[in-house]
Amino acid sequence: MIPFTDEELMSPVKNVIDKVRPSLALDGGDIKFITVKNSKVYIQLRGACIGCASSGTTLKYGVERQLKMDIHPELTVINVPLGMENDIDNL
Repeated sequence: MIPFTDEELMSPVKNVIDKVRPSLALDGGDIKFITVKNSKVYIQLRGACIGCASSGTTLKYGVERQLKMDIHPELTVINVPLGMENDIDNL
């Protein structure tokens, strides 16, 4: 169990997102932080990351790995498809 509330996770998660953003930008991609809910981090890969065959790897071994190392090993990341930002409860 993660010993932080969703609200407590917001700022550290945003910091990690900002930390990985430059590496995504090198390949024409970007990342948008959406929210933290039930200890799950909801983000949206953008730019060249949309439809890229490596986006799943980027999500798991780039973004999620960094969050686990910097904040807590039980965090998970969910990529929210474009247009689904207001419907994360159904993802």
